[in-house]
Amino acid sequence: MLRKLVALTMITAVVCIATIGDDTVVKPRILIFTKTAGFRHDSIPDGIKCVREIVSGDVDVDQTEDSALFTSENLAKYRAIVFLSTTGDVLNDAQQKAFEKFIESGGGFAGIHAASDTEQDWPWYGQMIGAYFSGHPAIQSATVIVEDRTHVSTAMLPERWQRTDEWYRFKRNPRAVDGIHVLARLDESTYEGGGMDGDHPCAWWREMKLGRCWYTAGGHTKESFSEPLFRAHLKEGILWSARVSAPTPTASSKPSVDHTPPQDKK
Repeated sequence: MLRKLVALTMITAVVCIATIGDDTVVKPRILIFTKTAGFRHDSIPDGIKCVREIVSGDVDVDQTEDSALFTSENLAKYRAIVFLSTTGDVLNDAQQKAFEKFIESGGGFAGIHAASDTEQDWPWYGQMIGAYFSGHPAIQSATVIVEDRTHVSTAMLPERWQRTDEWYRFKRNPRAVDGIHVLARLDESTYEGGGMDGDHPCAWWREMKLGRCWYTAGGHTKESFSEPLFRAHLKEGILWSARVSAPTPTASSKPSVDHTPPQDKK
């Protein structure tokens, strides 16, 4: 009888330990980085709040403006880094090397809005992000043409997506950069000040060796972060970069619409 009681007690203990283990499974973790060395967007707090809300069911979230945390040891804790409207030169040489190693070893990057106005003198970052900010017209409504709806970050979007934001121009067309896969572009005929000759990408992805990189130009206004479709776009882009999502699309993925600029069509 005593032996049976001891055996039952041991089984119960094992079950309890297993249950505790299941309840304390650690979720993947991402880092939101919001340091600015140039213009500072007043929508950053709204962006932080939004990202926390939309991904909290899938990942744990840290947020910092301390670039000293960009060490190989510390970045190893994260699946992806979100640059949320960062601006200017925000990382020193050692921090750049740690970030580059993180990405190329399989880490993820999600850039929002002014992430393209960051580290403009760092060639590696320029290749990763695809294109640098060059200017913008006044905030206004425009139509976004979703070229590729096979990606998780654009699958929920209509082919023509009307929204209001500050629409960035870029120093080069990211479509010309080897490895960049454009997801969406602006219809320059629907707003003033496009400035990119009719072919104006505004969201794209790429791989950097083993890492995943995703960028969206939206997110200037506070209101952006309360828009259901923009929130869904952000959520899936961030989770994709962190590999908490569907598999990466392949280079052979077909866009859902023709992306030839209007003046080039016959």
